[in-house]
Amino acid sequence: MASPSPRSSSFATTSRTPLRPSKVTIDDSCQTEADNTQEQEKQKRKLSQKQKTLVTKLRKNLAEEYLRYLSERDARKILIADLNELRYQREDMSLAQSPGVWGEDPVKLTLALKMTRQDLARTQMELNTMKANFGDVVPRRDFEMQEKTNKDLQEQLDSLRDDYEEVRKEHEILLQLHMSTVKERDQFYSELQEIQRTSTPRPNWTKCESVVAGGPDRWHMLAEGKNSDQLVDVLLEEIGEMLLQEKDFFPGLGYGESVPPFLRVDGVVENKKPTKKDVVNLLKDAWKERLAEEQKEKFSDFFFSFLERRFGPADAMAWAYTVFENIKLFHSNEIMSQFYAVLMEKMSESVYVKHKETISQLLKEMTNADSQNEGLLTMEQFSTVLRSIFPFKKEEKIQELMEAAGWQLSSNADWLSYQSLFTEDEEGQVTPFMRMLWEQYVEEKDEYLQELKQDLGLELYEKVTLPKVREALMTIDPSLDKQTLNSYLSQAFQLPLTELPEESEEKEEDIMIKLQTVLERLQMIDIRRRGPREQEPTS
Repeated sequence: MASPSPRSSSFATTSRTPLRPSKVTIDDSCQTEADNTQEQEKQKRKLSQKQKTLVTKLRKNLAEEYLRYLSERDARKILIADLNELRYQREDMSLAQSPGVWGEDPVKLTLALKMTRQDLARTQMELNTMKANFGDVVPRRDFEMQEKTNKDLQEQLDSLRDDYEEVRKEHEILLQLHMSTVKERDQFYSELQEIQRTSTPRPNWTKCESVVAGGPDRWHMLAEGKNSDQLVDVLLEEIGEMLLQEKDFFPGLGYGESVPPFLRVDGVVENKKPTKKDVVNLLKDAWKERLAEEQKEKFSDFFFSFLERRFGPADAMAWAYTVFENIKLFHSNEIMSQFYAVLMEKMSESVYVKHKETISQLLKEMTNADSQNEGLLTMEQFSTVLRSIFPFKKEEKIQELMEAAGWQLSSNADWLSYQSLFTEDEEGQVTPFMRMLWEQYVEEKDEYLQELKQDLGLELYEKVTLPKVREALMTIDPSLDKQTLNSYLSQAFQLPLTELPEESEEKEEDIMIKLQTVLERLQMIDIRRRGPREQEPTS
């Protein structure tokens, strides 16, 4: 039976044409299919009834033929008996006229005849008794043949009943699908009308070419591969950059507790007006020093100390304000946005470090796969490296990375220059492949935390205990080792690892905070899946 057509193909349209013809078409199609089903069922019932009538008629004819056969057989036996009687009488007469013909005693023969006639009478009686008792009995061969025919007809009837029941169920399912399709169509039509009523015309982004510094070429480079929301951010960054360059001074934020320590100053602070390239290089140097540090101080304190060593105590505050305003503005720049998140304690340093390690490991594996050392990989080699580095990524995520690397499904290219995927321009803009890696990491972290929330089954404002979080983490990620699990719990409940209670301790139940706080704290660190949700059985 034909399945209903996909829902999205008929209703996900921005056309203003009413959907009533589509409704009539679907209704007519379903009604026609239902009528065809009913007609087939009627034909099957007629065929079954016809077969039943034919079997009854055959049985009746068989019975009549059998009775006729019995009558003819009995008549034949009577005629034979009469013939034998006449023959016996003739023999008697012959014996009476010439007693010496056979050389036997007439008395003896008469006695034998009398005994034979008695036997004949007894046999005739037995025969009549058997005829009376078994006159209606059907021969075994005919009985078995009729039984086989009846069994075949019964099986056909059962098959027809099963087919009818299946068709009836499919018909009910089809009716339900039709009702749900009509309901969805009405809903989509209402949404379409609402969107058509409230939506605004799609912006013409080509107008920005003459406004953005660098003209059409630079705008095309900035707008490549971005949606409308991202283009708004790019446009705001361009406008903000022009305004930032026009400022000569920044107003000091004072010494309030909400002000970061590296920005606490009164009065005005000079705007050093560096280029984006200068800021990116400065941030790279800061990360190099930070990663080389043995004694890790607080990141905001390190940042200000770095500026003091780089520009001297007199200009450190001016550079702090200048860099801060730049990294706060350029959200689309991966280096600046990550540095800003770490500086404002919205993201742990471990996230940045682990991301860089993943990129280095990925480049190393690709280099190892490049046996000819030519900087080229085949699609199969590239896909294999991705799956070895990211064993828990879904297939569609791997495909997204391959497309971001420039390998479409319809592409006829045999080789990929993998080294170009890890480059960035002088302003810190990374390749689409590197950007996709980071976006997938953020998405997978959000999905992981959403799974944790669903497993806990609590609202954000409800409180959750430490054992519940421990149990939920082990449920959604059974491969978590104890050290990693404890680090997650330590971050979620802000407890040092040494003070973290062991599993099944009584004081575990006393430790509880809001679920929203737990998720926000885990969002800051490098939290990711360590294995499949369900352990696969070992072969």
